[in-house]
Amino acid sequence: MNPLIEWPENGQTRRARWRSEAGLAAPQTLEVVDDSLSADAAFAALTDGHALLWRGDWMNARQLMQALTRRVDRHITATSDNTSSPVLAFARHRERQGRRAALLARLLVPLGPDYKLPLRRAQDVRPACREAWGKPDGSNSVVALRELLAVISAHEWRKKGVPVAAAGGRIHPHYGVFSPVRGEYVDLVAQAPLQAGCDLAFDIGTGSGVIAAVLARRGLHVVATDLAPRALACATENIEKLGLTAEVQIIEADLFPDGRAPLVVCNPPWLPAQPSSPVEYAVYDPDSRMLRGFLDGLAAHLAPGGEGWLIISDLAEHLGLRSRAELLQWVENAGLRVVGRIDTRPTHAKAQDRSDPLHAARAAEVTSVWRLAAK
Repeated sequence: MNPLIEWPENGQTRRARWRSEAGLAAPQTLEVVDDSLSADAAFAALTDGHALLWRGDWMNARQLMQALTRRVDRHITATSDNTSSPVLAFARHRERQGRRAALLARLLVPLGPDYKLPLRRAQDVRPACREAWGKPDGSNSVVALRELLAVISAHEWRKKGVPVAAAGGRIHPHYGVFSPVRGEYVDLVAQAPLQAGCDLAFDIGTGSGVIAAVLARRGLHVVATDLAPRALACATENIEKLGLTAEVQIIEADLFPDGRAPLVVCNPPWLPAQPSSPVEYAVYDPDSRMLRGFLDGLAAHLAPGGEGWLIISDLAEHLGLRSRAELLQWVENAGLRVVGRIDTRPTHAKAQDRSDPLHAARAAEVTSVWRLAAK
């Protein structure tokens, strides 16, 4: 249950549920503000640790968030240090991201019992909130404007979808599920050679279901697994929209389903770091737990002569978070051998963005399908 918070407003004590996907602590005090508050005054209040509850115009709130974002970014950049160490650069990048998120999360907005936004010129956010958070519980709530904007953005992406040619249509990502906007790894799955007679694949940690869909388009029956309820719902919806329900079975499982398959595929989170919110578990894999779990269990779930495809980038290696030697040792320890690898360079914008503090690592990044077999 979301904690209850209280604050004085217009001579009364107001109460509402605190909502935070990132698990941020509920504010101890709230200052009610409106359109009379300047961006400079709002920024000063945020940096002093105050939480601001917006009661003004909705469009003005969005403009204020843009202005605050610019000020916070300048403030964080001005106080950051340069370093030639990739590990320290990544650590400081994550620390700056955390500070940025914490500051901007102090601008709050109210939601009614049915997720209605009680502000002037407010858009109808109820469908987006229901998609992200489920059925409303009938309580008033307070949420960071930044989080609500992310919920709205996810709703729009879900409606229009991401075109994925190899999947034969669009993938509609849900809130909190990784979107297949980086197409290079999808293309690798579409192009990697299949063994003769391969007719079954396991897709471990299916997420949006995009890899399962690509494998199904290649003529395989696919058993796709995940533990996250959002991912299971997302993959199920996408497989239905693509007309692949006969080819893809989606089940709740911790990594592997029962049995063996001639092809077992996994695209784990690529960076061994601690997520700062539930939605970051698609990007960060603490201590490489999912990666190592896949490798350790792969041999026991491969049919005789079968292959495992590990889809992963070497960004962690360029950042000094994991070495190639470590990865190969894990493969060796799991009773596996490398039978081939297919590489590609990423094409996303950050690979060309020299202002990115991690530009050197991103520019050198290679995404690969590692073809593995039991010894």
